[in-house]
Amino acid sequence: MILRLLAALPVLLAAWIAILALVLRAGGGAPAVFVPFPPEGLVARLGQGVAVTGASPLSLTLRADGPDLVARTYAAGAWLVLPAGLEACIPAALRKDGPG
Repeated sequence: MILRLLAALPVLLAAWIAILALVLRAGGGAPAVFVPFPPEGLVARLGQGVAVTGASPLSLTLRADGPDLVARTYAAGAWLVLPAGLEACIPAALRKDGPG
């Protein structure tokens, strides 16, 4: 039983990521986007109006005022764009207005 659950975890993780990406691509809103393994020069190709709110060697988090950030990010060469900055994704204890 435990082995079956462990074998299912990667499938569930991949399905969850795919659903997030599809919903965002279909027009679901998010205050920012997360780009894992961004291609070299992605930010430069995005142009003006896009702010980098987080960066690491493996990812970028981007924010823009316009509604076309997802399409622009894919057009600039990103292979996967996920929603970021959604308040429900942050545990209440870690939010600024949360308890504690």
